[in-house]
Amino acid sequence: MARITVYQKPTCTTCREVYAALKESGVDFEAVDYYLDPIPKAKLKELIKKMDISAEELLRKKEGIYKELKLSQKKLSADEIINLMVKYPDLIQRPIVEKGTKAILARPAERLKEIL
Repeated sequence: MARITVYQKPTCTTCREVYAALKESGVDFEAVDYYLDPIPKAKLKELIKKMDISAEELLRKKEGIYKELKLSQKKLSADEIINLMVKYPDLIQRPIVEKGTKAILARPAERLKEIL
């Protein structure tokens, strides 16, 4: 069985819910705090592909850095968005749950059922 990896920010409420649900289900998983262990650009591209979403869909638009960089006023390519997410992890929607060839944005936490 493929191992589950959760890319999270431990202080995020939804991330804590997903973490607790995985612990409770007894599933073997690895939790990655992507603030301490940043997601490399290639891995971020891979996760976006596995989630079958656009880079823009993974962008957190309510973050201060999003407003500060005036991203809503810019037309950015997927590559530019991914570069910004690598540089500013606050711009990444979370948590991302990966299992084998599939990944989901577990937001809300109930979406976790889709990958278990």
